Amino acid sequence: MDELEKKSGEAGTLPAEPSKPTAAKLVATGSVLDWLIRLFKGVLVGIGAITPGLSGGVLAVVFGIYEPLVRFLANIRYKFLENFRFLLPIGIGGVLGVVVFSAVVDYAFSNFAAQFIWLFIGFIAGTFPSLYKTSGKEGRKTWHWILLIGVAAGTYLFMSWMETIQNVSITPNLWVWLASGLLMGLGLVVPGLSPSNFLIYVNLYQPMASGIKQLDLGVILPITIGLVICIFTFAKLVAWLFKKAYAFMYHLILGIVVGSTIVIIPRGVTGWTIAACALAFILGAGASYALSKADEAHPHESIF
Repeated sequence: MDELEKKSGEAGTLPAEPSKPTAAKLVATGSVLDWLIRLFKGVLVGIGAITPGLSGGVLAVVFGIYEPLVRFLANIRYKFLENFRFLLPIGIGGVLGVVVFSAVVDYAFSNFAAQFIWLFIGFIAGTFPSLYKTSGKEGRKTWHWILLIGVAAGTYLFMSWMETIQNVSITPNLWVWLASGLLMGLGLVVPGLSPSNFLIYVNLYQPMASGIKQLDLGVILPITIGLVICIFTFAKLVAWLFKKAYAFMYHLILGIVVGSTIVIIPRGVTGWTIAACALAFILGAGASYALSKADEAHPHESIF
């Protein structure tokens, strides 16, 4: 009888539902593809940080890196290992983008500036639908649209005015490179700000690119120190603003993305270069759209 009851109980008992993997486990056991996607994003952000006219901060926003990075830096001890594992390939990619590709970026920008910029405009355009969806996650109102349009116009006018500033020469030294690092850090914290443009205006861009290409620690170390100091200084403020005014912050950033993208559109493109620019834009947009879709398949946001 006991044996029959036991079998009956076993037969009537539904199998336990398998537990869903936590976000932490997903990150810890993430696929190689997921890791490579984050590495590639980091490379693009690094390239954007050292390319005149582009902004590493804008690309970080576009590729969904900006918000989790800021939240991590604002409270670095919270789930440190999980966050670190998630951000590690992005950091490696950023370093590769700056150091390994500095010579490539310099060559491409010097010889194929229009095509190179249109490729990055394509990257921005391809992920804009995903960025727009993220910005409305907590709702949007009419004044958010007004904010977006106003900030886009203001960013365009400001960056256009910056292009009219005459070049001023500054002699490179330790403190100048430290200040340059602070400026580059500000370019990551404030999306749309292009530190490379400022460095060009004061004739520091070429010495910086040359120093990075030659692995000159007298250039690389102070820039790195300045960048880290700036990011950690402003991370808590930005994270607090996201927490208190999510929709405001995202529409503010969307406006900066739109305005800073419009202003870098190359002018005076003629002949076969038009077709090359169109192809570069299509390739960039297609690649980044596919990247954003692949990224949506990997739920990592909850670990933050």
